[in-house]
Amino acid sequence: MYQQFFNFNTAPFSIAPDPHFIYMSEHHQEGLAHLLYGINHGGGFIALTGEVGTGKTTLCHCLLQQLPENVEIALVLNPKVNAIELLATICDELHISYQQEKQTLKGLVDNLNDYLLAAHACGKRTVLVIDEAQNLSLGVLEQIRLLTNLETSTTKLLQIILLGQPELKQLLEKPALRQLNQRITARYHLTALSYPDTQSYIKHRLKVSGGNAHTFNRRAIKKIYLLSKGIPRLINVLCDRALLGAYVDGTQSINVKIINKAAKEVFSPEEASTRASFIISFFVVFIVSSIYYFWPKAETTYSKHVTLSDSFEKPNKAVNKPQVIVEKEALIIEPDKLSFREFLENQPSSLAALIPQLATLWGKGILQGEGCTNIEATGLSCLFDKAEWAELKALNRPVIMEFELSELKKVYALLVRVDKGLAIFLIDEEISVPLEQVLKYWNGYYLIVWQPLIPEMTMVYPYKETDSALWIRRQLGNILADGNANLFDQTLKQAVITFQKEKGLLPDGIVGPKTFIQLNNNDPLNVSPKLNRDD
Repeated sequence: MYQQFFNFNTAPFSIAPDPHFIYMSEHHQEGLAHLLYGINHGGGFIALTGEVGTGKTTLCHCLLQQLPENVEIALVLNPKVNAIELLATICDELHISYQQEKQTLKGLVDNLNDYLLAAHACGKRTVLVIDEAQNLSLGVLEQIRLLTNLETSTTKLLQIILLGQPELKQLLEKPALRQLNQRITARYHLTALSYPDTQSYIKHRLKVSGGNAHTFNRRAIKKIYLLSKGIPRLINVLCDRALLGAYVDGTQSINVKIINKAAKEVFSPEEASTRASFIISFFVVFIVSSIYYFWPKAETTYSKHVTLSDSFEKPNKAVNKPQVIVEKEALIIEPDKLSFREFLENQPSSLAALIPQLATLWGKGILQGEGCTNIEATGLSCLFDKAEWAELKALNRPVIMEFELSELKKVYALLVRVDKGLAIFLIDEEISVPLEQVLKYWNGYYLIVWQPLIPEMTMVYPYKETDSALWIRRQLGNILADGNANLFDQTLKQAVITFQKEKGLLPDGIVGPKTFIQLNNNDPLNVSPKLNRDD
C-alpha cells in the first residue's frame, strides 16, 4: 500500500526470510561460519539455536545459497510428527520412492540408505535441515540420531542441521539424548541485535528496497530498539506498521510518535505493559547512572611523558574541497595542563561530524553533516563495528573512535596514526597521546573508511561470478581457478578461509569489508592511508 509513496521497489520489512535482505551482524556471521564449518567437516550434527525472530531460518536460507552444487538438501519445516512420518517427509524432500500404503520404519530407512549410498557414489553429499527442532519428541530425536549411523567405512552419509528455539538446548541436555548431544560437532546460539546493529539493519533494508535510508530518525530507531529488544522479526513488524502509519499521515519522515502508535497496534496490551515497564526501568537506571557519572570527582592527569595541548577547540567543521593531510610533528606541550578525559570532553558527540575530515585523508571531499550515505557516492564505503585494539590495528586505516564518558555522553575523535606507542589524533592540529590512555576510555566501537574494488560491492560471496574474484586470486598468490577465473569457486573459497584464519578473521569464506581490507593490505599498489607507524 505504501510502496509507491516511499518509492520502494519492494516491501522493506516483510517477515519472509528473503536472503536479499539479510543483514549479517557479527553474530549472524559467526552463526553462518559455524554452519559452514560443520558442513565442510562432514558427519554428526550441527545445532543453531536462538530466540524467536532472531533470524535462524533466514540464516539457514543464506547457507543454502552458498552450498556447492553437489550438496542435496532435505528441508523439514514441520517436525511435529512421529518417526515414520518424519522419514517419509525426508524421502519426499529427496524424491525417494516408497510404498505409500505400507510405510514401515525399516522400509523407509532402507530406501533412504540406498539413496545415500548412490548419492555418495556419484560424489554428492546429503544434508538434512530440521527447523523448529525444539518440537521434536525424544523418540523422534533418537531415530534421527540413528540416521547418522548410515555410513561407509570412512564417511557419514547424512549431515543433520537442527534449528530451534532456546528450548532445544535444554532438550539436548536431557540424559536420554546424551548420545546425540555428543555427536554435535558445531553449535551456536544466535542473539538479538545490538543498538548499532539495529540502526544498520533498518537502514540496510531501506536501501535494498530502493528507499531513503534516513526515513526513520534517530530517536525513532532508538525507540524501535527498546521496544523490539533487537529481535529482527519484531523490528520488521514495528517498521512495517510505522511506514503504513506515516503513509496514512502523509509524511515521509518517521518519528517517535509514529512508532508509539505502531507499537499499540502491533503488541497486545500485556506485551505493551511489559515493554513499557522495561523502558521505565531502563530510564531509572539511566538517570541514576547519570547522577553517578556527573557528580564532581577528582580527575587524574597525565604522567610526565604525556603530550597534550594547552587548550583545545572542536575540529574545524568546514570541509569545502578534498585535501590530503600532510604529516607533521605532533604538538608537545607541558604534561600537567589537561587530562585526556578533559580533552575528550571537547570532542564532538556526533560521529557524522568527523566523517568529512576522515574523507579528506583519502583525498575525498564531502560537506559537513553528510555521513556515510554521501561518502559512498565518492566510491568509498564505511565500516562501523566493534573490535579489540589488535584487530583494529591490523586493519591499518585511520579511524574514528567512540569514547564513552558516561551512559549519557559518548564522544568521537579521529585517530590518524600510531607511532612508537603514541596515538596521534587530528583536531585543528595533531595531538599526541599515550596509547594506554586512549584504550582506557575507548568502548570498542569504531568507524573506518575503505575502498571497495567495485563501488557498492562490499560483500563477495562464494560460487558467484564477479570481476573481484580475479583480484582476490592475485592477492592470495595467484590461486589457480578450477575453470572460469572470475568464478568464486571452491578452491578460492578454501584459500580465503585459510587467509581469514591467518589474520584472525571469521573464517566464513565470504570476502566482506574486513577481509577485503586485509587483502588490500597485501597489495603492493595499495595507496590507502595507513594508521600504523610502529612496524
